[in-house]
This record gives sequence, structure tokens and C-alpha cells, in this order.
Amino acid sequence: MILAAGLGTRLRPLTEELPKPLVPVGDAPALSQIQRHLAAAGFQRCLVNTHHLAAAFAGHSWPLPTQFLHETAILGTAGGVANARVHIDTTAPLLVWNGDILAETDTGALCEALPGALASWSVAPRPAGQGTVGLDGDNRVVRLRSVRRGEEVRGGDFLGIQVLSPELLDMLPREGCMVGDVLAPLIERGATVRAVEHRGPWEDIGSVEAYARANLRWLGGRGEHVGPGARVAAPLRQSIVGAGATVEGGPLERVIVWPGARAQGPLRDAIVMTSGRVVSWGS
Repeated sequence: MILAAGLGTRLRPLTEELPKPLVPVGDAPALSQIQRHLAAAGFQRCLVNTHHLAAAFAGHSWPLPTQFLHETAILGTAGGVANARVHIDTTAPLLVWNGDILAETDTGALCEALPGALASWSVAPRPAGQGTVGLDGDNRVVRLRSVRRGEEVRGGDFLGIQVLSPELLDMLPREGCMVGDVLAPLIERGATVRAVEHRGPWEDIGSVEAYARANLRWLGGRGEHVGPGARVAAPLRQSIVGAGATVEGGPLERVIVWPGARAQGPLRDAIVMTSGRVVSWGS
């Protein structure tokens, strides 16, 4: 299940036009990039909850067969999963992925780490005392928000990618936060949440700057990417031009042009939305 019902307030003004999981990253929406990774890992079906600008999810071709579950009111990360229980096999573990996280996470390792725990989390390593979680010598979460239970030997950042046990699925409230309302109190009472180390790059596209970085990371060493049907009449440097977009005028450097948008150069360190709005990022 990919969680996609948030308002995306930190990513405004981009999320005034598209919900956060649909903002283009490279040659496809962020949700498609996540599903490509899941399809390559062998997943065959996906649930996605929606709320903000839900109609925008229609009309896309997704890498995985996808069922959308609309929330008229936001239920939270725990409530969203609870609302989906009638559509899943609750006797099996469930992979839950925040829709604003891009990472090449080893989902197999997450599943292998689950036995004996309520959940297994993908965690990027940090020194002890740093990051959003603390871990003991057995990779159990012993620090989470205000909860401290056990000796911390290293820290880490929880990516928002996790496998939930059937036991935990039975505990979820109809509304609420998976971390703050469910797992933190359970850890305080002695429950086990196990961490799996994530060593590769990852991006939380929750801000305009992070979103731009994710696009440049996708671009890699290539100087440009031009989508199908785009018309470009200006030099491009480290820029992405979406399908059907138009670029005219002076050069574009480190610019992300959304599909169907019209960009007028010169531009640098900017995002051109489909509506034509230009959003600057960086210094």
C-alpha cells in the first residue's frame, strides 16, 4: 500500500496543482517511480489511498495494477491502512510506503526481518543519538519520539517504508498516526519494531528543494532529458523537459519543466509547472 492522502503543505505551491505523489520525477510521477521499484521486486498489486486532488490520479497508466481508496476526510497513516483492510489479506504482512519517499529499498530484507516483530522499518544509519530513531544492538527501535526503552547504540532516519505484521494490522485504529498513536506507545510497552539498514540514496520530496534534488539525482550524469512530444528550441543543461512541453528563448540550467508546460528561457534553478507558474529553488 502506498500512502498518498496527505495535503502536501510543505511542497506548496507545487501541490496546489498536483497531489504530492503525482509530481513528476524524471520521466514519470513519483508514484510511478515507486511502483517501478516494487514491480521489479516482484510485487503484483498496489493499493493507494487518496484525498487531496484525488481526481488527478485518474487517466494514468501505472506499472502495477492499482486500486485507489478515496478518503473524504484524512484518516492518518494508521487509519488509512485500517480503512484498506477489507481489500487486503490480513493473514499476510503488508508493505506500506509513504508516497513522498523515493528509495531503492530492499523490500525482501524488510520481509525477512519481520518474524518476531510487529513491524520492520527501513532506516538510514546515523550516529547514536541522531536521527528520528535509535536502535539497540539487535536492530530494535528503542528511541522513537519521546519514547526511550533500552540502550541505544546507533541512530537512524526512518524512511517511511515498512512491513506490518498481521498482528499489528489487527490493532490499527480507524483514525490516527502509525508512529505517534500506534507504534510509539507499543514500543514503550515492550513491543518490537525491527530496523533494516538502508545504505543507498533516498529522498523525501516534501520540500521544493528536495523535489528538485530528486529530479537531478534521477538525471544523473546525463545533461538533459526530453520527453515524448516535447519541442525544445533552447540549450538545456542538467534539465528535464516533460512530455508535450515547449521550451523557447534562452538556455535552461537545472530546470524541471512539467509535462505540457511552456517554458521561456533563460531560466536557472527553477520548476515550470503545467499551468506555466515558475517556482525557483536553491540559492
